[in-house]
Amino acid sequence: MSGHSKWSTIKRKKAAVDAKRGKIFTTLIKEITITARAGGGDPDSNPRLRHAISSARDANMPQDNIKKAIMKGTGELPGTTYEECTYEGFGPGGVAIFMEVLTDNKNRTVADIRHLITKYGGNLGENGSVAWMFDKKGQIILTRDNQDKDTLFEAAIDAGAEDFEAVDNAFIVTTDPAEIMSVRSALENKGYYVESSKVEMLPKNLHKIDDEKSKKAISLLDEIEDHNDIKSVYTNFEPAG
Repeated sequence: MSGHSKWSTIKRKKAAVDAKRGKIFTTLIKEITITARAGGGDPDSNPRLRHAISSARDANMPQDNIKKAIMKGTGELPGTTYEECTYEGFGPGGVAIFMEVLTDNKNRTVADIRHLITKYGGNLGENGSVAWMFDKKGQIILTRDNQDKDTLFEAAIDAGAEDFEAVDNAFIVTTDPAEIMSVRSALENKGYYVESSKVEMLPKNLHKIDDEKSKKAISLLDEIEDHNDIKSVYTNFEPAG
């Protein structure tokens, strides 16, 4: 698919560093809390919570942390009230940037994001200014060990997947967002190890820029991703080289 750029590879390699910083746990706790508050604390009747819990387990989050996050969401334990929102903008060379945010202070967060984007010569846009450049899809990542590609492809399609491809050291299964957990469960039931699963915004087309602007774009995306209120960052950026 056109959505898998070199930036996607950079993000996957960077994930381990983010985990060491503890940011990934903080983000997952916010996600579980918000999801439990919105749809209840029972994962059997709250598909989004079930997926958030799966993501937390993929990241090796302790079960006690997951339980407490759910209880904070349902009000059984005191906790900070978070809300989710999205921001859109343009970075160096006109690359599109779509950001998902979990925050307890929207004014602080939008000011921080505007400052970062402006620092690198970009600008924060209105809602809808770049969202149309992306498709919302489920992405299931399987480690590329010794699985037979054709057999896995057939299993993924039989489970309801929309697309399948091999990228670097992983297999990526693309689904409708609403089907991500059913496809994941079907693959796991057939013995496949799922590294992670996530609903993502995939760029419809990639935007290539020169080397100088690429370096600035990577620096900007790194800083945005490192912000504590950022859940996810998506871009149509294709680095030079």
